[in-house]
Amino acid sequence: MAPGSSPTIRRRELGALLRKLRLDKNMTGEDVTAALLFSPTKLSRIENGQSGASPRDIRDLCDLYEVTDPGQRELLSTLAREGKQRGWWQDYDLPYANYVGLEAEASAISTYNSGAIHGLLQTGGYAQAMLQTEAPPLAAKEIQQRIEARRTRQANLLRADGPVYHAVIDEAAIRRVVGGPAVMLAQLERIRTAMQLPNVTVQIIPFSAGAHPAMESIFTVLSFEQSTVHDLVYVEGLVGNIYLERPPDLHRYRTIFERLCGIALDAGQTQSLLESTSYG
Repeated sequence: MAPGSSPTIRRRELGALLRKLRLDKNMTGEDVTAALLFSPTKLSRIENGQSGASPRDIRDLCDLYEVTDPGQRELLSTLAREGKQRGWWQDYDLPYANYVGLEAEASAISTYNSGAIHGLLQTGGYAQAMLQTEAPPLAAKEIQQRIEARRTRQANLLRADGPVYHAVIDEAAIRRVVGGPAVMLAQLERIRTAMQLPNVTVQIIPFSAGAHPAMESIFTVLSFEQSTVHDLVYVEGLVGNIYLERPPDLHRYRTIFERLCGIALDAGQTQSLLESTSYG
């Protein structure tokens, strides 16, 4: 698929439009499943963008919702067709493939990490050292695949229409020696280089800032230009990763991110800290 084109996003667009059509007809999910002999799970997964829809699904749903506009029917068919295509990340069997599909078409990425460098900023050496700590252990082939996937994700930042990327990192992430001093020095240089891009901002929260509201959290806020795709928060944790889309959740995490930006060093101060950090 073309850079920036994501079947994950196409499925979410399709699901949102189909849900709106159903609600506009004052129909419940049960009404639809009874009329079309769909399983409730199938309809839910289509409307939530978790699975694609076949041409017959689109035809039957359009007939049920009395969609007569040829242009609208064609749009739904196109979204369904594009939602069935393979994203580049599907070749890597990533456990977080859904997130990568969303990240690929986000217009803005705001991320906070308390103990590690975010994947879009990692060097190969740093990523390898991190992946070697996975439990259960990853095979060498899996590690290389995930490193390659990170590099492909990072190329998204270099596109002329790439996302606005804002990373806030706790100072602990640059003090912890991951992979050895040489790996860390290369990692700091990678961050400094990324900060030269017009769409990239990196800020570090210094130890001197003391306690803050996200000390025990790792999260990313993804924003989208498409009006039919909801912005969301991706929260990572050992027990699993979750997606939050409710407006109150988005507001809370955006408010916290703004507070983190306010207590973090500005771009110039962050550059100075990176340049002065050593591991001798």
